[in-house]
Amino acid sequence: MHVSLRQLQVFLCVAQCRSFSQTGQTLGLTQSAVSRAMVELEGQLHVRLLDRTTREVLLTDAGQLLAQKAAPLLQELADTLAEVADVGHAARGQVRIASSPTLSAALMPACIAACNRELPQIQLQLVDRLQQEVLAQVRSGDVHFGVVVEPPELGDLDCISLQLDPFVAVLPPAHPLMPKAQKAHKATSLRWDQLRGEPLVLLDHASGSRRLMDAALLASGCGPEHCPVVQEVGHVTTAFRMVEAGIGISIMPGLAIPAHGLSSLQVCDLLPQVQRAIMLVRRRQRSLPAAAQAVWDLVARRLTTAPTP
Repeated sequence: MHVSLRQLQVFLCVAQCRSFSQTGQTLGLTQSAVSRAMVELEGQLHVRLLDRTTREVLLTDAGQLLAQKAAPLLQELADTLAEVADVGHAARGQVRIASSPTLSAALMPACIAACNRELPQIQLQLVDRLQQEVLAQVRSGDVHFGVVVEPPELGDLDCISLQLDPFVAVLPPAHPLMPKAQKAHKATSLRWDQLRGEPLVLLDHASGSRRLMDAALLASGCGPEHCPVVQEVGHVTTAFRMVEAGIGISIMPGLAIPAHGLSSLQVCDLLPQVQRAIMLVRRRQRSLPAAAQAVWDLVARRLTTAPTP
């Protein structure tokens, strides 16, 4: 059986108008085209639907049943298609973004506030996860896209770079390295190789930044044998408290430092500057819904132009 949507539409119009000529005028068809559509429909169903006289068109019992059942179904289909088209073109609905904790805290609140102002019909939900989980959720489609530190391999992901975030050293103000920096007239700067021999408190390997820190330390001659990592933690606040307690010094992304600074600790630029790239990532060759695309564009616009603290 190969009944077409067009045949059903013509039949329902005939059932309402009770005239082939009026149906043709309503649908923009010739009278012969209407007649042919009805013959084809009856042939597919193997039942007579219409009795045509010289004055009017009458429905058979089968025709009455089909008109009664088909009309609400076609209306529901039309409503569904309109709803689908609306979802595809209108920027409304819920959008889920995943981001790692440091980026969530430093970058996403301003983006969410901007979305509330500029795209009020969109509900933006932030999923705050470790970077590995962020990438997994992007790949699985659990979130529309993610904000991450440059992953080691993109593979099945498309990305755009937003901004560069330099690494800094965090240490107590009375630390012996501070006078050395001051003698060099760089009160807030240290060289990477000056960290040689210092115990380190670093973010663990679940952080997207850890491999970049390790590479920078190794390149400056401060590998594990020269700069022992005495503690690995999952949260920047824990690292700060450990530095305050004298357990070691830390290396952090610049975005991890609060805008008002750290009152009890000294933050120093590290030279030569090593930066991590902040990126938007999405599944490759998968189009975003209109609402998600609107949020993607907003986040890209704001974070590309936002200054790094």
